[in-house]
Amino acid sequence: MQVEPGTPDPREQIAGLTFGLILLAPDLTIAQVNPGGENLIGRSARRLVGVPLLDVISFPDSQIAERLRGEETQLVARGVPITVEGRSALINLTVSALPAHPGWRVVTLSDAGQEERMGEEDRAVALRGPAVLAHEIKNPLSAIRGAAQLVARKLEEGDRKLTDLITDEVDRIAQLIDRMQRLGREQPEPVAPFNLHAAVRRACDTVSAASDDEIRIREEFDPSLPPVLANEGALVQVLINLIGNARDASQGQKAPEIIIRTRFVSGLARNVMRLGRPVKLPIEIQVSDNGPGIDPALRDHIFEPFVSSKKNGQGLGLALVNKLVRDMDGRIGHERDATGGWTHFRVHLPMAK
Repeated sequence: MQVEPGTPDPREQIAGLTFGLILLAPDLTIAQVNPGGENLIGRSARRLVGVPLLDVISFPDSQIAERLRGEETQLVARGVPITVEGRSALINLTVSALPAHPGWRVVTLSDAGQEERMGEEDRAVALRGPAVLAHEIKNPLSAIRGAAQLVARKLEEGDRKLTDLITDEVDRIAQLIDRMQRLGREQPEPVAPFNLHAAVRRACDTVSAASDDEIRIREEFDPSLPPVLANEGALVQVLINLIGNARDASQGQKAPEIIIRTRFVSGLARNVMRLGRPVKLPIEIQVSDNGPGIDPALRDHIFEPFVSSKKNGQGLGLALVNKLVRDMDGRIGHERDATGGWTHFRVHLPMAK
C-alpha cells in the first residue's frame, strides 16, 4: 500500500486504535500488540511479546480456546467472558487469518462493557424527552399542592387526612420528577481532584443516619491511592445509591454485610466520544453485599431508566448512578458471585494527574 507523504503509516494507524490488536504467531504466541491491547490486558508489549495468548487471557468458555488452538481461521464473538490479570471482563473478540502467512492471525479485543445499546446522542435524546415532560408536569403539581393546603386550612384537625395524603403524594411525585430531570441534564458537573476515601465515608455516614437498623460495613481501603478526578458531590450521590441498595438487598440475611473496597487497577480504559480518545480508569471502588442478588432477567437492564428489582422501586436510582459515573468519564458494572453469595458493583474512575 502506497502512503502519501505526510500521511500516518500503517504502524502509526494501528497504534492509534482505541481497541486492542494482537498479532498471533502460528504457535499462538503474541508477536506484536498495540497500545490499546496493552491497556486492555494491563501489561506492556515488552512483557507480552513471546508469551502464549492463552497464558495471558483465560476463556471460561472452553469452545473459544479450542477454536483458537484449532485450524479455525475466522472467529467473531461478542460478550465473551475472560479472566486477565486476576480480574473478570466481557470482551468482543475477532480472529482473522493472514492468507499470505499461513498460521498467522490478527486478534482484536474490545471491552464489551463499554458499549451502549444505543449511541450517546440517541441516549441523550431518549432521556431528554422525559426531562421536558417532567418540567411540564411540575407546574400543575404545584397548583394541586397549593390548593390542598388552602383546603386544609378550612378543615378541622381530624378531617385533614385526605389533604395530607394529597400533599404527601404530590411531594413524592415531585421528587420522582426531580430525578427524571437529572437524568436528562446534558451538562456534566465539573471534576476536580479530591480524596476518594473522604467521599466514601461521607456516603456511609449519610446512609447509616437514614437507617433504623445498624449497618455492618466493612472497609477494605488502599491507603496509597492517589486523588481521584471526579465531581465529589456526584460521587457521594453515586455511593449513597449503591450503599443504600446494598443495605436493602442484604437486610433479609441472618448476618447482613456490606463490603466497600478501593484499589488501583491497571489496564482499564473507556473510549470517551466527546474527547475523541480513551481515558484510563485505574481507581476502583467496589460495593458488595451478601443479599440474594438481582433477578437474572433484569441483570442486563438494571442501568436503564424505569427498570427496578424492588417491589415498589421507581427504576431511576441506578440509571442516575450510571449517568453520573459516565459524566465523570468513568464506568460502572456489576457481577454476581453465586459461589460466594455476593453481588459486586464496581465503579472505575480516572486518577488526578
